[in-house]
Amino acid sequence: MTGPAVPAPPSAGGTERRLHALTPLRRAWVPIAATAGVVAQQGERAQEWALALPAWLRLLVLAGAVLVFGAYGFLSWWFTHYAVTDTELRIRTGLLFRRTAHIRLDRVQAIDVTRPLLARVAGAAALRIDVIGTEDKDELAFLAERDAVALRAELLARAAGFAPAEATALGEAPDRELLRVSVRDLVVSLLLSLGTLAALAAGIAGPVLVWALSSSPWAALVTLLPLLGAVWKGSAARFLSGYDWRVAESPDGLRLDHGLLDRAHETVPPGRVQTVRIVEPLLWRRRGWVRVELAVAGSKNGVLVPVATRDAAHALIARVLPGADPAALEFVPAARRGSRWVAPVWWRGYGLAVSAELFAARRGLLCRRTEIVPHAKVQSVRRTQGPWERVCGVADLHVDTGAGNVVTAGLRARDEATALLYAQAARSRTSRASARPDRWMT
Repeated sequence: MTGPAVPAPPSAGGTERRLHALTPLRRAWVPIAATAGVVAQQGERAQEWALALPAWLRLLVLAGAVLVFGAYGFLSWWFTHYAVTDTELRIRTGLLFRRTAHIRLDRVQAIDVTRPLLARVAGAAALRIDVIGTEDKDELAFLAERDAVALRAELLARAAGFAPAEATALGEAPDRELLRVSVRDLVVSLLLSLGTLAALAAGIAGPVLVWALSSSPWAALVTLLPLLGAVWKGSAARFLSGYDWRVAESPDGLRLDHGLLDRAHETVPPGRVQTVRIVEPLLWRRRGWVRVELAVAGSKNGVLVPVATRDAAHALIARVLPGADPAALEFVPAARRGSRWVAPVWWRGYGLAVSAELFAARRGLLCRRTEIVPHAKVQSVRRTQGPWERVCGVADLHVDTGAGNVVTAGLRARDEATALLYAQAARSRTSRASARPDRWMT
């Protein structure tokens, strides 16, 4: 008896394929935006020129512009192809200037599926591909949603070392849900964020003060617009991004699904997390809430969970950093004797904890931030002292990671910082020698 047939993904056999039929509409926005910018720059002159033309000629110009924009979008789509070979994903783009991206499958780090609102309506999705050693993500936008999921599964299987035929038949790996953020908790966490409250207060008081001093509503409006942008970024934009946040575990890493309008399906690659940051705003502490952020080498996946209880966050961190136990960390406060002169009051927020697996530094009173680094991810260790710190007998210990992040244990006693410098270098060297390889689906 044979099982159900597995549909071949669009890359089967290495055949070059085109993107989704929706793509020309997306590509057409490039000349449209450029034309709109030119018209806006000309302002009154463009308006006078348009009004001077007869109505039929205006309609003809508009029809010609639509035709040109549509032709650009169609031709850019027509000349874009992608194919999967035995060793790489190949993307050919360019209408006038040709560009071919060769993405080695053994260098693939993460593949995210994003579904913008209009693409979701049309049943399309985009693939964003993280490759080790590059800053920007290569993108395939758009594919049919089913094809995007199948292609992602095949590429991840190839990156894990499966043979092409086997990778095609595997399909998407199953997952197990670990945590889901409720809408209520997300909304309450945003309302209790000091940054959101400060931006909202400034958005109300700033324009009123400017209007009272200048008697000009236009000056108040100019002041209001950037403040509204800050309020949007700190509240509405975070709500839209964090809506229905789901964390699941699969053989290819932790999967993050989130978003109200634009739905994102991201993956935290196994073994590639360099730093974990636990953020505890002041008004969240009574509820025991935290936000967990990540620094992943070669990736821009920056948030693991927007809000969660401390116990749930520690359980997720243990999944991201196998063997780590953040709850067991015991923080030693900053050196009292000299720190009071370097950072009055704020020195109380500094702390340091070192375990057999982790190096952790803490800072902040109003918003406490705890940064955790596995010893195996430490690239270098530095001790620094400013002139005033030398007088006060304290020093800072900096730990550099592969993601370009620096974790600083501030305001340590000078002799303690020196001893930590050599001890941390030894711990990092021995941890790297015994670390497991970073592999998919293992």
